[in-house]
Amino acid sequence: MRVSETNWLQIEAYLRADDRAILPLGSTEQHAQLSLSVDSILAEKIAADAAEPLGIPVFPVVAYGITPYFLAYPGTISLRLETYVRLVRDILDGLKKQGFRRILIVNGHGGNQPAASLAVEWMADNPGTAVKFHNWWNAPQTHIKVQEIDTVASHASWMENFPWTRLPGIALPTQRKPMIDLARMRVMDPDAVRAYLGDGNFGGLYERPDEEMHAIWEVAVKETRALLEGDWA
Repeated sequence: MRVSETNWLQIEAYLRADDRAILPLGSTEQHAQLSLSVDSILAEKIAADAAEPLGIPVFPVVAYGITPYFLAYPGTISLRLETYVRLVRDILDGLKKQGFRRILIVNGHGGNQPAASLAVEWMADNPGTAVKFHNWWNAPQTHIKVQEIDTVASHASWMENFPWTRLPGIALPTQRKPMIDLARMRVMDPDAVRAYLGDGNFGGLYERPDEEMHAIWEVAVKETRALLEGDWA
């Protein structure tokens, strides 16, 4: 149940029987030849697909995250750490005020990890609430499935190339790009990162067959749904 497709009366009725909600976190950043909104698209869709049979509200994705490494790539927008943490805190405060007590955060961007620490702090400040933080792409079962298909999987590579993240009319390279040195990249400024990465893919193929991607998606949806249905205390 996407909140964008409901009205306040429906949410009020839902809260009479349930207090679960999902907050997807994404980013707006370079993903080589894929959409700049890859992380947002994937986080919101995995949340919606997981929640659909349960009727749990999925709030609109937070489409901006922490991504300073990629600021030399046009279209990338990064929030400061303090801005991001305050934003997520305000959203959690708002959800609690509305009556939601069990919140699943579905994260689609590694740079958003500070929100996981915030969630722990926020729960301590708000007894009676429970927040689960879920990095959907490297959750245990999803990670195993990705590795079964191809061990070389990284940012902006095939593992983020789903039918709903690729752009029409954009040709993708056919070679397997060598993996970058992440430790080396982490000490570079944005201009140096762009010079080092080139198109932005960290390494690996640029695409794999859709049947493989759908197989990964099926595992990821099931794993995310299990968090909604599982214990909250």
